[in-house]
Amino acid sequence: MNDFQGQVAIVTGAGQGIGLEICRQLVLRGAKVILNDINESMTINAAASVSPDPNICLPFSGDASDITFIQRLVAESLTRFGKLDIVIANAGITLFGDFFEYKPEDFDKVMKLNLAGSFFLAQAASIQMKKLKSSGRILLMSSVTGHQAHKNLAAYGMSKAALEMLAKTLVVELSPFHITINAIAPGATLTERTASDQDYEATWSRITPTGRPATVQDIAYAALFLVSPQAGHITGQSLVVDGGWTSTSPSPY
Repeated sequence: MNDFQGQVAIVTGAGQGIGLEICRQLVLRGAKVILNDINESMTINAAASVSPDPNICLPFSGDASDITFIQRLVAESLTRFGKLDIVIANAGITLFGDFFEYKPEDFDKVMKLNLAGSFFLAQAASIQMKKLKSSGRILLMSSVTGHQAHKNLAAYGMSKAALEMLAKTLVVELSPFHITINAIAPGATLTERTASDQDYEATWSRITPTGRPATVQDIAYAALFLVSPQAGHITGQSLVVDGGWTSTSPSPY
């Protein structure tokens, strides 16, 4: 339970759901975390639920798609904690839409946060990790929609598949500095957002080989492994956590 003792992590999009649970599990294992979300009140409440001590879980609200903010976020880890060991680019947006009617502004929003935000967060973090000469860990948040077609999610799926290619490509750039980069691809997961669909759990329990959708703990445990000391020889990989759904891929519709 002390695998992350003394380490400092940034987790974006962590006001609720998977990101929040990742923060909670990191703190339980000894890490100090900067918890980011675009919603300020949600950021503050989420951080307080992880730890009331801002020297353990620091709320830092802002837009994870904004490059200037990303640079401030990374700088804050050095100002407050003097180091940066782990970065998890969890912030993302899902905008459903028929391909034939998909709006350019929706496309731009998806790409700006999911793809550009993750790219430039990895860039800013790795620059600091390189300067600090630390063995850093970067994790990108992909999705099963980057592996299998999903109706009305062409833009979203494209952004998630691109993140997995980014993880593979950056092996060449980051390995000389002992920085690993991987991606995790969650499948259907029970979160505050999916709970709004009263049929969600029943539907995904029916079509998932293991008989249920993931919990946020399922995803967090997989994420923690890839940023842990035990995963030091794993880089450029994408781990699907979906209860076997991509092996059979029945549509929920």
